[in-house]
Amino acid sequence: MQFNERVSRLPFAPLLLISPFFLWGTAMVAMKGVIPHTTPLFLAGLRILPAGVLILIVAAIMGRPQPKSWKAWLWILLFALVDGALFQGFLAEGLVKTGAGLGSVMIDSQPLAVALMSCWLFQEQIGLWGWLGLMLGVTGIALIGLPDEWILSIFSQISQLNIFSQTTNISQTPSSEILLISRSLFESGEWLMLLAALSMAVGTVMIRFVIRYADPVSATGWHMILGGLPLWCISAVTESEQWINLLPSDSIALAYATVFGSAIAYGLFFYFASSGSLTSLSSLTFLTPVFALIFGSLLLSEVLSPLQWAGVCLTLLSVYLINQRQNLMSEDTRVSVNERKVRKCKVNEKNIREKQPFQKVSAKKLHHLTVNVRKSDSEILP
Repeated sequence: MQFNERVSRLPFAPLLLISPFFLWGTAMVAMKGVIPHTTPLFLAGLRILPAGVLILIVAAIMGRPQPKSWKAWLWILLFALVDGALFQGFLAEGLVKTGAGLGSVMIDSQPLAVALMSCWLFQEQIGLWGWLGLMLGVTGIALIGLPDEWILSIFSQISQLNIFSQTTNISQTPSSEILLISRSLFESGEWLMLLAALSMAVGTVMIRFVIRYADPVSATGWHMILGGLPLWCISAVTESEQWINLLPSDSIALAYATVFGSAIAYGLFFYFASSGSLTSLSSLTFLTPVFALIFGSLLLSEVLSPLQWAGVCLTLLSVYLINQRQNLMSEDTRVSVNERKVRKCKVNEKNIREKQPFQKVSAKKLHHLTVNVRKSDSEILP
């Protein structure tokens, strides 16, 4: 992982880097039973607003400075709008209208957007290994989140060159099928998950501009409070019975999601995002569905299919390639330099061998050459 000394000197730095994604994944498992008992926007606000208060309390204990200038508050407001209100709102509404599998695939594909924006804004070097890792990561979470029937049907349809031939008896042209897929995405809410992914990606990049004027920990706390207030206001106007159907056991899941899945996870994530490689940090988002899948299997007795296990392996490989891309690129560079040196040495040896006959002939002529030396006039005169 490419991070500066401030992060690498933290105790258990590798575990701390992975912890936000572990907490997000396990929080999703805890929230599975809560979502049917409440409304989406109220739940979204409940996750981040109390968490923001907790972060500000910790920031005050740590002696972190509070934002003071109008530029700091302006960036925090924009940060709250994008990563707080929009991201959490789109995510909550999207979870209601879309399946958990496809929704998780779309939301966890945001490292691609982060990589593109980081390459453009901060000139982060991604390279061949980085892009390969990103593609493998998206493929891995697709294998994890999408139903096996979808994946197998896609491969069978490609091999037969007849899209949807096994699921429908209606003969359709490719253009009509694309239109049907697009319409179903908008109606089922996947586009909301895509907007949530883009909002999170923009928020991840925005933290670099926020920390120019404010402390990253304090800014994270304020952005969660300011982002949660609009969600609760909209929920009060458009939703009803937000807490009537909540069960006593839901309070434990809500407490875990608020304290661990929001306050600690977001605090650590944006603290790490304030320095180092955004592409490397964001790529760890691929681990979120892996943790959710593993703990869903352990706690909820969910069974992993062979395709899902393949997705887990691809995801872990993608994280390795992205975070080790600098070392892999340097190794490729050393290999290419050594190859150039070897080729240059071979060319020099060839040139030397080609010049050797000429040098031998020249040396032979010089050996038989006689030079007549004429005495000077002073030596001839008596």
